[in-house]
Amino acid sequence: MNLIVDAGNTRVKLAVFEKDTLVEVIFIDENELLSEIKKILKKYKITAGILSNVGFIAEYKMQKLQNLVNLLVLSSFTNVPFNNLYETVETLGVDRIALVAAAVKKYAKRNILIIDAGTCITFDFVNDQSEYLGGAISPGIEMRYKALHDFTSKLPLLEKKIAQNFIGMNTNESINSGVVNGVINELEGVISQYKNKYSDLTVVLTGGDTNFLAKQLKSSIFANQNFLLEGLNEILIFNKNK
Repeated sequence: MNLIVDAGNTRVKLAVFEKDTLVEVIFIDENELLSEIKKILKKYKITAGILSNVGFIAEYKMQKLQNLVNLLVLSSFTNVPFNNLYETVETLGVDRIALVAAAVKKYAKRNILIIDAGTCITFDFVNDQSEYLGGAISPGIEMRYKALHDFTSKLPLLEKKIAQNFIGMNTNESINSGVVNGVINELEGVISQYKNKYSDLTVVLTGGDTNFLAKQLKSSIFANQNFLLEGLNEILIFNKNK
């Protein structure tokens, strides 16, 4: 069985796979990492693992993790099941690498746009030749709300909420309309740009805001909150078979 450790910008996901099948997912705080992994190792027969770390797990803690289980630490130099044509490979986030691996596995020989709506909103494109070309990075929903509050003197910090009307009748409604409708129109616009060039495009939406956004989008998409975990598992299997 495979252990997946996904340390994102705001939380840590732990997952267990039996080959391609997702068995369990756990959301934890970073300070629970070692204790929760010890529990998983007692519960499952883990034979391999992979770690995706966007930057906040300290080196000493990573060493302790390696002492518990042999983890493949994903980096821009890890073997992956696609041709990476990104010009600055060393700067490409490991989360984006994992998403592309999942896309190539699940939607082989297709043009795929992966939208990851989390702390940031990332757009990643891989063509039907399994060539990763790049994409875009944009502020996420929560980041937009915080920016309006932090960089003004009077605007309140709001929780995300579906905008009932694109014309805000008060300040709170105006903020919700600006942020949420702005994101929806951005996503629809980017999808349209790609479809104009690749008419047979497959669109995947993932990340923490998947459910919030999926029901508001008019474009045809595949919503999968566990897409990154699936990609990490695919990279681990790919490297085990090397």
